[in-house]
Amino acid sequence: MVRSALRLLLAVLLLAGAPWCAAVDAAPPKGSLVIIGGNLRPANGPVWERIIQLAGGKGARIAVFASASGMPERSGKSLVERLDSYGAKAFFVPVAVKLSGSDYQAAADDPGLAEAVRGANGAFFAGGDQSRITRALRHEDGSNTRVLDALWDMYRGGGVIAGSSAGAAIMSSTMFGRPKAVLATLKLGVAEGQEIMDGLGFIGDDVFIDQHLLVRGRFARMLPAMLKKGYKLGLGIDEDTAMVVLPSRDVEVIGYKGALVLDLADATVHEGAFNVTNVRVSYLDNGDRFNIATHEYTPSEDKADGKLDPSRPYYREPLFTADILGNSTVVDLMSKLIDSDQPDAIGITLGSPNGVQPDLGFEFRFTRTDDSVGYQSASMETYSIYNMRLDIRPILIRRPLYQYK
Repeated sequence: MVRSALRLLLAVLLLAGAPWCAAVDAAPPKGSLVIIGGNLRPANGPVWERIIQLAGGKGARIAVFASASGMPERSGKSLVERLDSYGAKAFFVPVAVKLSGSDYQAAADDPGLAEAVRGANGAFFAGGDQSRITRALRHEDGSNTRVLDALWDMYRGGGVIAGSSAGAAIMSSTMFGRPKAVLATLKLGVAEGQEIMDGLGFIGDDVFIDQHLLVRGRFARMLPAMLKKGYKLGLGIDEDTAMVVLPSRDVEVIGYKGALVLDLADATVHEGAFNVTNVRVSYLDNGDRFNIATHEYTPSEDKADGKLDPSRPYYREPLFTADILGNSTVVDLMSKLIDSDQPDAIGITLGSPNGVQPDLGFEFRFTRTDDSVGYQSASMETYSIYNMRLDIRPILIRRPLYQYK
């Protein structure tokens, strides 16, 4: 009687398209991601070695995709040699829009090539133009090619997927496609199919990714894109640096610089020109960890005993910068504020008088809150900063009242 009832229940659930069936298909991947902000130097051993370690160690088979590159043969060959020099057994996957003498659409659906990727221990995506990756690995109707399905199978089974620059952009389900400059993005916003388009979504649908973050001041352009698509969490990684994302959704930063976490869970958007309040910003330095699911931060061992005491600040002057979008300026300002007697710090960004909407600029106000915490390295002048408030509001730029004669 019980078995009959169970059979009946199973039949009903199958006919109804029960949610638990979808949940089985959507089981979280067992693999890891290594998301690199671009310009990964050949000598950055900790990042290269982590890729190979996550792929199983020495001798790991790693599929190299130079699909984003304008010169995929050259880029692919260089990456294969680089990975092999660190102990991998890498191989080039000839699926690239710009690969001469090749039909990339046919290659992406080649069963033998798909099996080679499926049987690999990992994959590496080179930099370039991220739209070339999605063009090469998806059909025109948006469906997956055999090679893309094989990548997903490898990742779900425990393999690692790494990508630098364009290879990092594809990690989220939405990526920048043909973006404007950062300031113009704040002024004009983003549009589907132009500034933003579909990525491959390996990290899931709940996290937005951007790269070259601090060097190019791109943290500011993340916000219009996240708000447009409803993302609450964004991770931005700088050059020569990687975010390692484990199946547990733990994120560890390794490399030269660090990453920003943008949390919009409690942010408020105001009418008119771009105007948002109560964004939470955190800076993760080398060795720091962050859990996507719990939002818990853990400083590196080098900083564990270096929690800053607000009653003993180092900086004691008003904090201001006239170029918040400059190279690493945002982190420099946040680092000073977290170790300061000042309640807030202000940065502004202005455009050329000959640019788009020349009279429009923006003020970035960073504020320490009761939840803000900072840690300082025991060996270097570097900080980790968690849960700082950011408000961005438009400002009117008054041009000079005089003219040159």
